[in-house]
Amino acid sequence: MNKFQDILAFVRVAELGSFTSAARTLSFSTSAVTKSITRLEEDLGAQLFHRTTRRMHLTEYGSEFYERCRKILQDMDDAEAAVRERSIAPSGLVRIALPPSFGRRTVIPALAGFYQRYPDVTLELSMKHQTANPIEGGYDLVVHSGRLADSRLINRILLRGPQKTVASPAYLESHGRPETPDDLLGHNCLVGGFGSNWHFKGPGGEDHVVRVAGSLVTDSGDILREAAVAGIGISQATWWIFREDLESGDLVSLLDDFEIEADPISIVFPAHRRTPVKVRAVVDFLLQITRNRF
Repeated sequence: MNKFQDILAFVRVAELGSFTSAARTLSFSTSAVTKSITRLEEDLGAQLFHRTTRRMHLTEYGSEFYERCRKILQDMDDAEAAVRERSIAPSGLVRIALPPSFGRRTVIPALAGFYQRYPDVTLELSMKHQTANPIEGGYDLVVHSGRLADSRLINRILLRGPQKTVASPAYLESHGRPETPDDLLGHNCLVGGFGSNWHFKGPGGEDHVVRVAGSLVTDSGDILREAAVAGIGISQATWWIFREDLESGDLVSLLDDFEIEADPISIVFPAHRRTPVKVRAVVDFLLQITRNRF
């Protein structure tokens, strides 16, 4: 046997606790496995197993050597799988949870291009039940607005940018333009997902909170944007919700000197050792469309 086969035999013996079981699993003879372990111990100058008539277990040196060898074998398996997967066209179902506004205004318009590239992938899009944890929701990945702290998850940021306060030209013509955050107390403010406590940057860079109120409360970013365009009141949300309306002039940006950084929009997916090729295809697609559009 060569060194790789000796290490493979050692790992299987450590996992199965028996020369005979390891030999059966590897289709080696028991004597060949025994010789592999002996050869390794001689090369290392250390005993790897405590052997008795009833049981066998790793020594301190054996435990350390096992962990390193196990990782090497796992990395080899991962490398083989990664190369093998690259030659396979992505296919199958990918379940995704999306913020409704992001899904409608950013993802849906780009789907035709995705399906042209990946015709065998089926997307199941959920825009109702928002979760920051795809593991709990049963999703393959989640697009999430906000910060994350779960170490079981991988987080790839899609978008960063300011939290915008906006109003239509018609509203401003009728009600005047707020010059400071505190001026909002005299305006009809449309309350969305951020709640009625709107955050701004104070004179010294500190967090300055204004508790606003108005005639509309909604958990929908689309309704918040459409109501602002209709001239109903002043809205605040992540910049990408208002991006097209600001470019067209249907909305006007307010209080720019006081705006803060909005929570990032991120792709979140479980931290598996190998992300399925179909999920990687969707992640790459989301990164591409946000990079191209924003």
